Amino acid sequence: MIGIGAPSRRRQAGALPLQMRSRRFALSSLWRYRLSGAVVSLALPSLTGKALVDATMLRLWSLRCVATTNGAEMADYRAETGAEGERATISDKEALLFHSRGRPGKLAVVASKPMATQRDLSLAYSPGVAAPVLAIAKDPSAAFDYTTRGNMVAVITNGTAILGLGDLGALAAKPVMEGKAALFKRFADIDSIDLEIDAKDVDAFVNAVRYLGPSFGGINLEDIKAPECFVIEERLRDLMDIPVFHDDQHGTAIISSAGLINALLLTGRDIGNAKLVCNGAGAAGIACLDLAKALGFDPRNVILCDTKGVVYRGRQEGMNQWKSAHAVDTKARTLAEALEGADIFYGLSVKGALTPKMLLGMADDPIVFALANPDPEITPEEAHAARADVIIATGRSDYPNQVNNVLGFPYIFRGALDVRARTINMEMKIAATQALAELAREDVPDEVANAYRGARPRFGRDYLIPAPFDPRLISVIPPAVALAAMDSGVARRPIVDMKAYRAELSARRDPIAGLMQIIHERVRRDPKRVVFAEGEEEQVIRAALAFVHQGFGRAVLVGREDRVQEAAANAGLELPPEIEIHNAKLSLRNAVYAQFLFERLQRKGLLMRDCQRLINQDRNHFAAAMVAQGDADAMVTGVTRNFSHALEDVRRVIDHKPGHRVIGASLILAAGRVVVVADTAITEMPDAEELADIAIEAAGVARRIGIEPRVAMLAFSTFGYPPGERTARVHQAVKVLDRRRVDFEYEGEMGADIALNRELMSAYPFSRLSDTANVLVMPAFHSAAISTKMLQELGGATVLGPLIVGLDKPIQIVQLGATDTEIVNMAALAAFGVGG
Repeated sequence: MIGIGAPSRRRQAGALPLQMRSRRFALSSLWRYRLSGAVVSLALPSLTGKALVDATMLRLWSLRCVATTNGAEMADYRAETGAEGERATISDKEALLFHSRGRPGKLAVVASKPMATQRDLSLAYSPGVAAPVLAIAKDPSAAFDYTTRGNMVAVITNGTAILGLGDLGALAAKPVMEGKAALFKRFADIDSIDLEIDAKDVDAFVNAVRYLGPSFGGINLEDIKAPECFVIEERLRDLMDIPVFHDDQHGTAIISSAGLINALLLTGRDIGNAKLVCNGAGAAGIACLDLAKALGFDPRNVILCDTKGVVYRGRQEGMNQWKSAHAVDTKARTLAEALEGADIFYGLSVKGALTPKMLLGMADDPIVFALANPDPEITPEEAHAARADVIIATGRSDYPNQVNNVLGFPYIFRGALDVRARTINMEMKIAATQALAELAREDVPDEVANAYRGARPRFGRDYLIPAPFDPRLISVIPPAVALAAMDSGVARRPIVDMKAYRAELSARRDPIAGLMQIIHERVRRDPKRVVFAEGEEEQVIRAALAFVHQGFGRAVLVGREDRVQEAAANAGLELPPEIEIHNAKLSLRNAVYAQFLFERLQRKGLLMRDCQRLINQDRNHFAAAMVAQGDADAMVTGVTRNFSHALEDVRRVIDHKPGHRVIGASLILAAGRVVVVADTAITEMPDAEELADIAIEAAGVARRIGIEPRVAMLAFSTFGYPPGERTARVHQAVKVLDRRRVDFEYEGEMGADIALNRELMSAYPFSRLSDTANVLVMPAFHSAAISTKMLQELGGATVLGPLIVGLDKPIQIVQLGATDTEIVNMAALAAFGVGG
């Protein structure tokens, strides 16, 4: 198992449970993983500088952040930090403090159902629990519907091969197993529990595990030494009707094989003719060869070596049935002899096993997977010094091409659990391998670039395998695994709508994805022509490409054509015909736009030449004029300019919709619900009439995204207590809504806790809200802006917006420095017409 590097300087965009947003931050003392009601808290020591957290093993190696894409960037990093290739370490005292502070360990159990009232307890336990008990007794498959079994994996070990530390016993393995359980939750929203079994005897271990089947949907075996691990896995697979998967074997095989497929592609090799030499006949080595042959390697071209040399036919010393399965007829007896003319070296052995001299004897463009951990069989520096044409992957997060098991096991189990597979077979492993390889060949989103300190990796010799923080993994790997399970006959619950399944998977990692899926489908049915005002920016170009590729319509990039093409070329992007480039100064519509703007602003102090200059030189004015004149359907901007400045530009060109008020509305996604908050951007201190207008606009947003509005007019008081001047304005706003006879539920004035908590609301039986509020109207701009930002940073909520509501044309403004994903989402919202 190999660690992942969590970025210490940038938070990732989107709704990742780690709450990694696009702004810079220092590693805090607490990371909260919040998914589907369950919370796992990890208390981290205060690490500064370019540190990485080895999240896979949660051993907290404080590694320097050098997940770079080429040697030059690595050299730049060393020059910047003075870290000449040495790994930073942490003290034993610091590591022990991390694991012991607060609640010891790294896991906690959190109830997924409310336990606040006597009725809750009656439903959760006696007498209500009898109903699912009887249902399961009648139909055992109902356990997947009424219990956690369908989303629960046990991580099980006997501690005989802990990391690279050896046989330290079952109890000593518990910190590692807790970490593995946390990663299941973090990456695939799978609940997991660690079980350490104090039994080295194979029969005893198997008997301890085999009877646990009713409790779990799958078994992840971990850190069990070879050859016992082979026997244990085989016997449990035969005895249990749920997936049993030894990740040290198959996880490493799947991830490395994905990289190998891409390395073969880059070097123009045919898998059927390539010669592969594997050094290391343990669990991972044997699994890698099994999968390699299943993928198409000719067994005659695959040589296995162990500590005694080549595994050849007829060898007697140090053999077992698993090694014998890979014995070949060959005259080679040593690793050096086997490597003569070889195309590929698989290292799953020890530091230094591959020497520069051996590497020199390999074929042109040699492919080296040096996966010994923590120190590889040969370092990339040594390999590149010996041969410039080498392609190398390691298990280290501080080198390119990291073979990282977290790319595999969470998503493989996710797919297996979702079809209730009886096992994880070779077809499912091959599907995961091919899906990973294909994903690495796609253009990467900003979330991946952020994890690489801003350097955007691109498919090639130094990027063979997807990055662990690629948000697309969860929507790519599980469907491939699930489909293979269905096709091979091991699925008990086939997935009918694979498209809907992918959307559901995306929503597990990114709450915005679930909401956006509905909007995306609507836009695809009615594609729009959207102007991206800042068309020379790389992330804007990527967003425009994604907008087109996802079938949302056509994209218009505003910018100088040579600059746009240069930025695209530098990013390795090819612009399709569906993307237009418009140079404001050279546009054939320039004069029309300038005249239009002059007619609007001539009595506001601007001359014709001022308007001409704005159209020529300011992309927001030009793009907004395109929309105003019907040359485009919608517009998105804000990447390079402050929100308020961008809005000021737009409002010179676009009026408010007749009968409407322009407001800012933010969507809050937290605790499994969506709440609209207004006004978060426009009106600083609204009076009663303006508050009523804001409530009506916000209710319209809720309805457009499929929510029947229940509006709470918020204040610091609830129904008259304590009294105050600002409270009086909110109270008066409710009377204004009464007069207007609006067609949605509303109530106020009230505190936010009352509005959002059903139990607290029950103290006010006269309330007109039928349930908790889903639209919150704040008494002032500052309270709206402050509260949403606090929720985002401290409360684990996802915030989308502010959305511009009430303009006569659909225009949205992203936050300064937004990622390509955020820009695409806002462009889709503009095309959808979320602002009315």
